[in-house]
Amino acid sequence: MGDSDLEAIRAKRMAQLQSQYQGGNASGDQAKAAQERQEAMNDMKNSILSQVLDQSARARLNTIMLCKPEKAQQIENMICQMAQSGQLMTKLGENELIGLLEQISSRTEKKSTVKFDRRRAALDSDDDDDF
Repeated sequence: MGDSDLEAIRAKRMAQLQSQYQGGNASGDQAKAAQERQEAMNDMKNSILSQVLDQSARARLNTIMLCKPEKAQQIENMICQMAQSGQLMTKLGENELIGLLEQISSRTEKKSTVKFDRRRAALDSDDDDDF
């Protein structure tokens, strides 16, 4: 085989690879675009949180993110929404963040009650040694 034949084969193979890459990349482009949108939203959220929260509140939120990510996500969304609607005039401190956490906890926690039926418990007494 000559050099021209090798170059032709290489060019043909390169064209095949490029067409496969571009043809299979339609769904890849959508996934890449969705990932870029997600990253842009995360960057925007982080910039809002850094503007609105002081260092101690930000540290507490990061700690919450480690142990309860869904609760931290709710808090982040709530703070971003409050900041965008103009409800926050100053930076939130740790105490204000704790107040927001208590609000969310009181909304989501279900109060559990235990009923103890004394009459039924009285029937099962250990005083039945008369037999």
